Formats: sequence, C-alpha cells, structure tokens
Amino acid sequence: MDLGLNGKTALVTGASRGIGLAIAEALDAEGVRVVGVARNISPGLEKVTAATVSADLSTTEGAVSAVEAALAAVGGIDILVNNVGGGDPDQLNLGGFLETPDEQWRKLFDLNLFGVVATTRAALPSIIERRGAVLTVSSINARIPAVGPVGYSEAKAALTNFGKRLSEEFGPRGVRVNTVSPGPVGTDIWRGPDHIGAKLAAANGVSQEQFLNAIATQFDIASGRIAEPAEVAALVTFLASERAAIINGADYVIDGGILKAA
Repeated sequence: MDLGLNGKTALVTGASRGIGLAIAEALDAEGVRVVGVARNISPGLEKVTAATVSADLSTTEGAVSAVEAALAAVGGIDILVNNVGGGDPDQLNLGGFLETPDEQWRKLFDLNLFGVVATTRAALPSIIERRGAVLTVSSINARIPAVGPVGYSEAKAALTNFGKRLSEEFGPRGVRVNTVSPGPVGTDIWRGPDHIGAKLAAANGVSQEQFLNAIATQFDIASGRIAEPAEVAALVTFLASERAAIINGADYVIDGGILKAA
C-alpha cells in the first residue's frame, strides 16, 4: 500500500531509541525526510534522518530551538510526532502519593506535557501551512491512573486531552491531530538494566527476567505478550499518511488487550 508519504518531512521527538527510533525508521522507509530530536543522539538515529538535533524538550527553550533547527534543516514540517516522554528512572520515586515530592510532579509534567505543548506550538504554523499532521504518543496510563509512578498517568491524561483540543481547533484548518496510547512496549524502559522495569522488579523482590515473564499475566494481556516498538511505529506511520485522511481527534490504544472496556 502506497501511504503517500514520499517526499514529506517529519520532526520526531525522543527519537534516539525505542519507539521514537522505530518511528523514525518507519517514516524513513516511506521516503520521509526525518529530523530526529533527543538529548543524546544515537548512531541508529543518524542513519535514518536528514538531520538530528540535541535538545532538552522538557524546557520551552529546548523545544523551540529544536523546531527552529528542524525548519532550517528541511524547510518545513509536514508531520510532527510528539514521542518524547517517560522520565529519568533514577529520579522517580515509586512510593505512593504521600511519599512523592512536588519535584517529581513538576518534572513529569514538564517532560510529558509542557514540553509537548511548546514543541507543538512552535511547529504548528508550518504544519498548518502544509495541511499536515500531529501525532502524539501518550499511554494507556491516561486511563488507568493508579498504575506507574505518581504523576506520570496524570501527565499522560492531560496529554491525551491536549491532543483532542488541538484536533477540534485545527481540524477545520486542514491539520489532523491524533494520539496513540501504547501499553507496555519492549523498549529499554522495561528491558534495560537501569530503567523502570528493573526498579519495579527489585521493588517486588524478583529478578528482572521473572518480572518481564510475568507482565502478560499480571496485566492480563489478551494477546499474551507486550507490544514491540516497530508495531507502534507502524500505527503512527499509517496515521501520519494520506490513507488516514479522515481520521482526526482519535486516541488509538495499542496494548494487546489490557484495557477491557469497549
């Protein structure tokens, strides 16, 4: 299927690894000129991008400078993929609400919401001019707030709502805005030795391998496994394409069947 993406441009944030890198690779394979943004640029990202930008997207200054660099590199933005998110695992408190400091709330909202707001605001004039698309990677945590570090689910819920607001305001101007909400995905977040998967395994008194093997049962995943980055990237790429021209204001869950509500 020809997705009609050849020759388009895209800005992908949080693109150095995991879902972001998979999205950059998928768009590149469709002929898109990709600008990848991350704090640390990986060799894999450099292979599939027209340009890379090192920036801290948890700050307004970093977000604006990243968009300006992308515009200078490729001349305009057809597609914005707001993938950046999560949080530094060594700075996350896994305790309850009363044990979680205000600083964690602020850091999680700065990265998962306010940085996305700043990036989108800076990129939108070009996207409006080109009648392009905004894709934001949120999380099923937006719908299950008791799961994950305090502040994370709340930030993702706000992020999903932000996408819906944008779709209502800019849909009439030819811009499509959609959200993709994954469940657990096989990235370093879960599989890496120093990330949240390792911390949760330790908190539960089991090895990381035991913890990962139990995820499908613990989360009652109907498919029996977690998603892989390339599967999320395939959905994002389709939603960015002309084949999805009528899809606007949607939140696509890709979790293997964790959420049970119709």
